[in-house]
Amino acid sequence: MSALTDAVTGTALVGGAGRRRRRPALVALTRGSGLAGAVLLGLVVAAGLLAPVLAPYAPEAQLAGANLLPPGAAHLLGTDEVNRDVLSRTLFGIRTDLVIVFVAVPLGALLGTAAALLGTLATPLDVGLQRLFDLLLAFPTLIFAIGLTAVAGPGTLTVITVIAAVETPVFARVLRSAVLRVQELPYVEAARTMGAGRWWLLRRHVLPNAAEPLGVQLALSLSLAVFVESAMSFLGIGVRPPAPSLGGLVSDGIGYAETNAAYVLGPLAVVVVLVLALQLLAQAVAGARRVGR
Repeated sequence: MSALTDAVTGTALVGGAGRRRRRPALVALTRGSGLAGAVLLGLVVAAGLLAPVLAPYAPEAQLAGANLLPPGAAHLLGTDEVNRDVLSRTLFGIRTDLVIVFVAVPLGALLGTAAALLGTLATPLDVGLQRLFDLLLAFPTLIFAIGLTAVAGPGTLTVITVIAAVETPVFARVLRSAVLRVQELPYVEAARTMGAGRWWLLRRHVLPNAAEPLGVQLALSLSLAVFVESAMSFLGIGVRPPAPSLGGLVSDGIGYAETNAAYVLGPLAVVVVLVLALQLLAQAVAGARRVGR
């Protein structure tokens, strides 16, 4: 009887299990690939947040006599075709990308979570949402981005909308699979038999069990969002110039790579490091989940 009581109250059964499952994921971020990813991400985020302090020049400042200068003491990544310091624009470009991805992906996660929870209310609603998600996922991301840009025009808001729309069905399906899995567990069945309500079960059992898979997906989605933003800006359908973005800087610098290779390689390296850091974090958390099972 005490086991059933614990299933309903969640004090011993869920609380202890939740703590055991959360601990490996947190430990994973302090060693191996998790630590490497956390350090790399921390360095990039710090560079973006401290851009006004670290940047030697304003990102839009046009410097007299500094046209396409190679890297040197005064300009560590050289200058661009309109006499702007590439390092300063890269630092502020990091800032732009971080704002976009850390707004768009959580927005997609929130919408996806809400959609998955709504789907638990009625089977027809769940079926309708799944068909809508199938439709969204059928379009390649960049094709969807080009189509939306044709309607709404390029800009930061368009990039955020594209990323959020792409990530919503992904997070919805992650949570939905957790709901279907947890609903079949014996202690959840016991709690339901003893009169536990739908929302109580979701809050007490489903969401805690979905926290780690959602965490893995969050890191993966953030890395995808960095790529999508960079690709859109590279193609000219993302952040509007003269605002700096990493993809936009790579696009602008390609034509001048022979004169100043750092113009391209600097921002490109930041994109690679960001994606790698987030992939390492996702890999570490996913590995910890497998070990913790």
